Amino acid sequence: MKRQYFDDNMHLPERLSQQLEGLEGATRQKAARLVVDLARTAKASAFVEVDHAHVSGVSVITGGHGLRRFLKDLSGDENGTVVIPTTLNSAGCDKGKMKEMDIAWPDFLEQQFEIVQAYDRLGIESTLSCTPYDRGIEIEGETASWAESNAVCYTNTWTSLITNRESGLSALATALTGYAPEWGLHLLEHRIPNIRVKISCELETLSDYSILGDWIGRNAKPEWNLPFGPMPYVEGLPGYISFARKKALTAAAANYGTPMMWVDGHSLQSLEDFSNVEWQGELEFTQADLMHRYEELKPEGQVDLVVIGCPQASLEEMRTTASALRSHMEFGEQIDDQRLWVFTSQENYALAEADGTLSMLEEAGALVLVDTCPEVTPYNREKYNHLLTNSMKAEHYLTSGLNRIPTSVAPIDECVRHAVHPSLSQGPRPELSHSSHGGQTSAKTHQDGECTILGKGLDSQEDFCIEGVAMVTDVPITYLGYVNRDTGIIEEAGHPLDGRAIENKILIYPKGSGSTVAPYVLMGLLYEGKGPKAIANRDVCPLTLPACSLLHVPYGHGFEEDPCMLVNDGDSIRFEREDGIVRITVLERA
Repeated sequence: MKRQYFDDNMHLPERLSQQLEGLEGATRQKAARLVVDLARTAKASAFVEVDHAHVSGVSVITGGHGLRRFLKDLSGDENGTVVIPTTLNSAGCDKGKMKEMDIAWPDFLEQQFEIVQAYDRLGIESTLSCTPYDRGIEIEGETASWAESNAVCYTNTWTSLITNRESGLSALATALTGYAPEWGLHLLEHRIPNIRVKISCELETLSDYSILGDWIGRNAKPEWNLPFGPMPYVEGLPGYISFARKKALTAAAANYGTPMMWVDGHSLQSLEDFSNVEWQGELEFTQADLMHRYEELKPEGQVDLVVIGCPQASLEEMRTTASALRSHMEFGEQIDDQRLWVFTSQENYALAEADGTLSMLEEAGALVLVDTCPEVTPYNREKYNHLLTNSMKAEHYLTSGLNRIPTSVAPIDECVRHAVHPSLSQGPRPELSHSSHGGQTSAKTHQDGECTILGKGLDSQEDFCIEGVAMVTDVPITYLGYVNRDTGIIEEAGHPLDGRAIENKILIYPKGSGSTVAPYVLMGLLYEGKGPKAIANRDVCPLTLPACSLLHVPYGHGFEEDPCMLVNDGDSIRFEREDGIVRITVLERA
């Protein structure tokens, strides 16, 4: 791995220093400032030269106004193009099948083109895929900066490529500069499991593996010390795990911020290779746990649409779906009204076309879509109000504020049966329930007395001093889907701050979780005056810091004591920075 070091006086790599001074234009200067801010925050002692970047924040419904406004400003610099190979995440539609998708969103295609063209002007390859590890090619090099949570977890777990769990903004900053801070998973001492998971049941279907991944993440406790998210060591899985099962497992685990897993018998490292593991918790996944989740997630009431391919379907998943359909076709049965949508990448679409899988799917009545995926598509709610899928990643985001659609989960064979036979699930459509999410309960206790906590600020920010009401939680905040992008109200049943608006608050929380598009949601709220007046994070948070750095939101991190536990929700506080030192002072207890 190539490194260039800087000392406490910020002796940067020569090119990064030039970018920071503006010698390569305003766009790369902004990007360099963000890279340096993140380096200081993470206490990095070096930068890595990155071989490949993958940028998220493409669909109109994910990045929203914040993404469009930011890209419009950023892509106006003719010299501001990426300096390393960079690919792009999924868009919100298949532009060739807009009629079939029946998207009821004013000017959606126009807005989507605006976003993709802005990335194109930055020199980014419009692959429009959330599975850059499944493109039919090998990505050269060993160091990446990827901003797609499922891809981060997959590549760190199953390949030799190393990436932190970047946000869309931090990955873009690296793409524009070529540098990333050497911190987190770029350091061998941080690639250590922190949760031990025993599997004591048989897993067979893709949805079994998906449920397992999600179950691990949702059972991680807030009081566990997981600075880089849950990083489980999993024991008890079979000796052979197909590509699609590996993908299903890591994609669902990423729902709750898992950047990496180890699977006994598959990973290069065994437990004996780790001499300093401190387990934050031990979990056991049983047959009862699996069956309980299926019972919670089974379809009840009319299913309007079945969606396969979140993340975008591999060739294996497409063949599995086609095989399930073949058994129905042999009895003269097929899908009416294209009730089954299969989402895949351009690469796998071409492979499926070549081997006949595509024609079989379409002959059976399925709609095969490229360039998009289930969670970032705006559905016509006059037609679709209950979805069925085999993916816990899809369920996690479809039921969130992205689409707010009741979503059930079943294996592919069962999904296909429901697509062919609409009568299998009759009755009223279910009401949206968030009961399947959560599991992370607050460990906060009320604090009394005086309190002053010291931390650090961002190099790019000036001194500040503000007073206001603290909004505090020890549970991570998931901006995409669980913070209303128009009102700034947290909408996650079971979260300590559910139903509360972040507007004009001094927001204190451990870090962001969930999608890597989080900064664009936060930026959109800030642009519209619905964001917080300041933010303090306990942990290094590449999902929050970029928005604060670029939009100059007063920001604190690296505190000597945990502000999430020492400051009460509702306390009146002073939040100030002087000479790089940030201080939180409680003025009046709630």
